Amino acid sequence: MGPVAHKEVGVDDITKDQLKDIFMGKITNWKEVGGADTPIVVINRAAGSGTRATFEKFGLDGETPMQAQEQDNSGTVAKMVAETPGAISYLAFSYLNDTMVSLKVDGVEPTDANIMDNSWVIWAYEHMYTAEEPTPQTQAFIDFMLSDEVQNSLVGELGYISVSGMKVERNAQGEVSNL
Repeated sequence: MGPVAHKEVGVDDITKDQLKDIFMGKITNWKEVGGADTPIVVINRAAGSGTRATFEKFGLDGETPMQAQEQDNSGTVAKMVAETPGAISYLAFSYLNDTMVSLKVDGVEPTDANIMDNSWVIWAYEHMYTAEEPTPQTQAFIDFMLSDEVQNSLVGELGYISVSGMKVERNAQGEVSNL
């Protein structure tokens, strides 16, 4: 995932510190980061959202963003960023399109290849959970989801990255190691 902004903000690359300062309310106009003289409109995902938790942990280095409008789903966020002058938010790559600008951070583009080697650090795994040890049927489904058949077709078609493409892994504490 990565930060996205309205197409007319006049910026396509910001520093990590600027990103944090925008979401903390310290930077309030795009001209402060070299863009248009337009007030910044922060749009957050709802508290408790996995997208928000990932963005706060890896995009904002664990800081909690300022109070701002919150949206329950990424589709609404994408629509609001596209239609609201000065808007900024964050979205999974599967929601990115040409109605908004995907912001580079410290010169690094938000791309699949940059996630796979951890050049782009704002990412997390999607998870599948079971309440207890999986039944044989549940384990068969998990195995199917992790199979080459699904990982090399459906996962990419839906805008996600196959686990088999990753060159790094991240543990529960957020530490990254090479595969």
